[in-house]
Amino acid sequence: MTGSFHASPDHRDWRDRAACVGEDPEVFFPLSDSTVSEADARYARAVCRRCPVLVSCRTWAIDHGEDDGIWGATTAGQRRAIRRAVTEPVRAVHGSAGEGRYDGPDNAPDLEE
Repeated sequence: MTGSFHASPDHRDWRDRAACVGEDPEVFFPLSDSTVSEADARYARAVCRRCPVLVSCRTWAIDHGEDDGIWGATTAGQRRAIRRAVTEPVRAVHGSAGEGRYDGPDNAPDLEE
């Protein structure tokens, strides 16, 4: 996250404009999900939320199956939930209150932690 990613001087990549450029990478990429402190996760997500390329970052991480770190203000677990919600077929759930059912953005997985 701290380097330049563009191939040529006149081509700017979305990563060059990211708010995390110059930040400590360990805040965004702890050794494991279990070692990340809540304060570090909140700080990383706060940096993301002020980022002009948040959507590009999140989309890239989801599209490329990025399973480490905070990308676009999402954790690895949140990105896995988004991928499952987007790729699994919508199924009618029989039972009480439609538990576990995803049928569009009104019933999307909550991304806030």
